[in-house]
Amino acid sequence: MENMMHQLKEKVFQALFTLMRILFGVGWLFAGITKISEKNWYSEPGVFIKNYFIMALEKPNVPVFYKYFIQHFALKHYMFFNYTIPVVQIIIGILLIVGLMLLPSILICLFMHINFILSGNMNLISLTLYTSAFAILLSLDRSYVLSLDRYIGFEKYIHAKRQKIVVERNYQQSEVLNA
Repeated sequence: MENMMHQLKEKVFQALFTLMRILFGVGWLFAGITKISEKNWYSEPGVFIKNYFIMALEKPNVPVFYKYFIQHFALKHYMFFNYTIPVVQIIIGILLIVGLMLLPSILICLFMHINFILSGNMNLISLTLYTSAFAILLSLDRSYVLSLDRYIGFEKYIHAKRQKIVVERNYQQSEVLNA
């Protein structure tokens, strides 16, 4: 009976994390599409992103090192960011929905969220999205349900790599202790 309850809990958590992954992907997909279709990132190239960077420089909650990055790199290459951000959001959204390349996709999500937060946009939505990405990353094994990674075998590859790293680390620690 206890084993059956444990299996039921595991299945429920897998379903919830899979649903969270898919909804997270839908959010990323729509964020990229909205930037192209409604926010005019492509019809008026560079206008929004350049103003966004300039406004970020004026915010008091943006760290000094990030202001330096914006001033000396991002503003010089704002057109690159203008075209790259929506495309990456669309690609990441699709990959999360279908469950392909989950680990790299989640890491890219976290990287983009960190940059968004560093640019002074600390709000409940961005914190929720960052927390969701981190939760998916921490429970990646449960997020592989209904994913192409599972059917392709990428999940097993990542799991085997992780096990190999753990075994090597344990071996190295035992050598240090025995020396």
